[in-house]
Amino acid sequence: MAGIPDHKQDEVGLGDPMVRFHSFLHGGTSSLLSTLPTLIVFPVYKTVFRQQIHNTAVHLAVEQLFKEGPVKLYRGVAPPLLMKTLNGTLLFGLQDTLVHQFSLSSQNTISTSALAGFGAGMVEAVVFTPFERVQNVLQNSQNDRHLPTLKSILVRLNTQKPALGYYKALLPITARNALGSSIYFGLKGPLRTVVERQGLSQVVSSFISGTLTSMAISLTLYPLSVLVANMQAQVGGEVKGVMACWGTLWESRQRSVALLYRGGSLVILRSCITWGIATAIYDKQQKREG
Repeated sequence: MAGIPDHKQDEVGLGDPMVRFHSFLHGGTSSLLSTLPTLIVFPVYKTVFRQQIHNTAVHLAVEQLFKEGPVKLYRGVAPPLLMKTLNGTLLFGLQDTLVHQFSLSSQNTISTSALAGFGAGMVEAVVFTPFERVQNVLQNSQNDRHLPTLKSILVRLNTQKPALGYYKALLPITARNALGSSIYFGLKGPLRTVVERQGLSQVVSSFISGTLTSMAISLTLYPLSVLVANMQAQVGGEVKGVMACWGTLWESRQRSVALLYRGGSLVILRSCITWGIATAIYDKQQKREG
């Protein structure tokens, strides 16, 4: 997810390749700087993962992690840190590039930014699904015995067909990322403008708009994240399609929306911190270059 390009940017700026390069650079930088909050809230993320996989209450998930100790607590932290930085680089830069391409034939509008976000989200899914797959396998404690290290996981996934290995759950990930990026790019700019009218600074306005947009996306698309986590956590076993996996998940949640959203409040907290900071930093850098 990323910020909407400045609507006041002139045609010369839009056509400058360096402007596109700066979008990639600023996206990577803002995401890299937001990795500190990612480290801090990683235990929160792992608590959510346990709730998604095992359908446990938050206090039981916390007790499980506490008993396992700090070493296992941060097992699986490397993929999200690497993915966070590369993700921001690709998504921010690619969305800005697509907006420029679309603007050559039509006016740069909110719908243009949203459409560019949708396209960037699809590319993001193809590139980063393997990262998410490895991360989910690492975080599943049931894999600790037969897949104890990152190397063992990579070796095992290499023996699988792409659709069952690195690219398992590609379809729901693509739907989640494309829709999420589209919503984010379409709403962030207008929300920032509304907040700025209240007399707040540009940095604060960007942080708030990024936070509110991320919150809306997390709540709306949370069921897809739960589905992805359950599809990717295991290696091997019975082969099921997306709809069959959804049916199994829905039954395991006792056909309850409340149980399906278990852990959703923690997702909101994590998204507010990481994307709020990343958005504020990115917008600040873009304004400085403008």
